[in-house]
Amino acid sequence: MDLSIFQYPFVRNAFLAGSIVAVTAGFIGYFLAARGLVFAGHALSHIGFAGAAGALVLGIDPIFGLFFFTIVSGIGIGVTGKNLREEDMNIGIIMMLMLGLGALFISLYSGYAERAYSILFGTILGITGTDVLVTVAFGIAVCAVLAVIGRPLLFASIEPEVAEARGVPVRLLGIVFLVLVAVAVSMAAVVVGILLVFTLLVGPAATAMRLTRRPGSAMALSIVLALLYTWLGIFLAATSAWPVSFYIASISFAAYVAVRLLKPMIGKMKTHPV
Repeated sequence: MDLSIFQYPFVRNAFLAGSIVAVTAGFIGYFLAARGLVFAGHALSHIGFAGAAGALVLGIDPIFGLFFFTIVSGIGIGVTGKNLREEDMNIGIIMMLMLGLGALFISLYSGYAERAYSILFGTILGITGTDVLVTVAFGIAVCAVLAVIGRPLLFASIEPEVAEARGVPVRLLGIVFLVLVAVAVSMAAVVVGILLVFTLLVGPAATAMRLTRRPGSAMALSIVLALLYTWLGIFLAATSAWPVSFYIASISFAAYVAVRLLKPMIGKMKTHPV
């Protein structure tokens, strides 16, 4: 293993920012799966693409458009949706509009194609020290808020009617959570790109929930897996010509498939020992 790559600042920046994004995505990804809103992560990434493309047309940093569109859309989805099923429908309708806007903005953009390309596939090996600080700030904020609302949010996710009857602000929690998802999507897009944002938001959580049913253990395992995928992906990308997003997506997919196939076999072996 060639550790000499860590002498380069861009590699160190990539590992620092990637670690923060991985922890945030792994943490929030569990709740995303528990609430049945996996589609939200996918849709908000496409919505973010429209915002980033619009920012390019205006000549400003794409990350500002990415954050603005995803956060506003997250609030809109939460406010207009009375339940999880209605939220899902609203997400689809808003995504439909944003995909059209994204196509329009890209057609109007006359700058370098590399900037639009980086929005889709991520540019973690090109981020600066300032980008790292911004990522750390947003990551800490998201994790802190999620830690505070985590218990009632989980209750509202599993038993929404019971939670509401007991005075839990289910709708407000839903809105706050979608805003957190929007921020997490924007952060993850820097690492794996908008098209592969599912990789960190869903992959680690899905694998963790296959391995344990305990919420606390699943959250912790999801974070650990997201970190491992990110670290290994960045290392492989820094020592080869292939992109980070490819490695992280491939590792995440392989891990999930392995767990999905091997766990039932192990369970049968324990039940019927030879």
